[in-house]
Amino acid sequence: MLVHPQFDPIALQLGPLAVRWYGLMYLVAFALVWWFGRYRIKTNPGGVWSAKDLDDALFYGIVGTILGGRFGYVLFYKFGEYVAEPWRIFFVWEGGMSFHGGLLGVIFALWLYARSRRQDWLAVTDFIAPLVPLGLAAGRLGNFINAELWGRPTDGPWAMIFPNVDRMPRHPSQLYEFALEGLALFAVLWWYSSKPRPRGAVSALFLIGYGVFRFSVEYTREPDSYLGLLAFGLSMGQWLSLPMIAAGIALLVWSHRNAPRRPA
Repeated sequence: MLVHPQFDPIALQLGPLAVRWYGLMYLVAFALVWWFGRYRIKTNPGGVWSAKDLDDALFYGIVGTILGGRFGYVLFYKFGEYVAEPWRIFFVWEGGMSFHGGLLGVIFALWLYARSRRQDWLAVTDFIAPLVPLGLAAGRLGNFINAELWGRPTDGPWAMIFPNVDRMPRHPSQLYEFALEGLALFAVLWWYSSKPRPRGAVSALFLIGYGVFRFSVEYTREPDSYLGLLAFGLSMGQWLSLPMIAAGIALLVWSHRNAPRRPA
């Protein structure tokens, strides 16, 4: 039986300043997007993206991630609490971020970026989408280090005890998400985007891939105690993933139907 090592959530203490692992994982996530974006620009010198374009788009994405993730958490998970105490929305040190909210924030931020540069919005998201999963992997690693978002009880040989929760063997669901939403989705999107695809197809595959992986892993993840399971025995994460999958399928169909036809 595995036991979670109970890492110290503080990676570095500089006097009164505490640098937490979870915050570092956000920095790692953005650094990975930047590095792989630069690599893709260098290996495709005839492309329309420049290093400065990437830097500017990343800035928009960072703002969208933080604002969208925070307000998504407020809206989707603890709306009643924050309506009663709205000033706590800005207490980010208390924690609380939502991937689906962060996604909406990034989508909107990249729309603003594309509009300001007079670029095609879907062309922008098609370039950024394959860069995102490794950042998601870093975030899930941060969840694991913090021993949060643990899994449901299981008797599997890979089960892990989280002493900060109880003595019950559980799914290490953070590592499942690290492997699927992070590594596997990155591999699929990196391969798929390595060849010319119809406009919007790469973005569509990201929506479908993440949505399917997240929906599946949620069956092993302990539901939030303040929400529990919702209608049809699904978690909030699953309900938020369903429209994501549907939007991805619709975008993929639209993308292929509107792709320029090759001369016969």
